[in-house]
This record gives sequence, structure tokens and C-alpha cells, in this order.
Amino acid sequence: MGVLTTNRLDRRTPNYDGLASAVFSLPPLASAGLTEAAARGAGLAFRTSRQDTSGWFNTRRVGETTAGSKVLIEEGTDRIIGAHLLGPHADEVINLFAMAIRLRIPAGELKQVVYAYPTYGSDIRFMV
Repeated sequence: MGVLTTNRLDRRTPNYDGLASAVFSLPPLASAGLTEAAARGAGLAFRTSRQDTSGWFNTRRVGETTAGSKVLIEEGTDRIIGAHLLGPHADEVINLFAMAIRLRIPAGELKQVVYAYPTYGSDIRFMV
């Protein structure tokens, strides 16, 4: 799936699936995909994985006290439909979630990846 698709009138329609956004605050806040309200509005059946990550090693090792994640996973397909992060390097980690949303990578597949440790990306398997 490309960023732009062409229809018969040679017009291009943007594809916003998995578009990542970040607020470069302290700590950073980042998001990709649907919010819970948007997913409900679309009639999707999903589960929400919420984590308070303030006590996790990667958060504590940089002296941060506030961190968390919320990941929306569609029932039946196991695909990630939304991710919302607050904490150290959320602005970078959201790109991995954005890729999973755009490419329709199931949450179970993200859990099986062997990530470099101790990177912030290695925490993903505990967020889904």
C-alpha cells in the first residue's frame, strides 16, 4: 500500500493509515492510528492494552517518572489499529507502531520480534 493511490480520473488520494504524530514535550507524547472513540465510531471490535510504564527499566534509567502506553488491537484479526504513547522516546517508538498499523502486522507478530535490548523499541512486546 503506497502513500498515494491513483483513481481513474488520475487524481491521487492520500493514505493516512498509521500516520505517526508526536508532541515534543517533556516527556514526549505520540500517537498513530485510531483513538478509542474513532474505533468505536467505526464499529470495530477491539481490546485495549493499557500500561503504566513509569516503573519500567527504560523509563527509570533516564530518571523519568511519567510514562504509559495504550494500544488498540482489533478482535479477530489481532491487528493493531491505534497506539498512543507517553514517555521517553515515545516520539521514536511510535514509528514502529505506525509501521505495524500501515502494514497490518498482527500484535502477536510484534511479540515474536527479537529486539535489541535495552532499547525503547524492545518494550513494544510488553505493550501489545
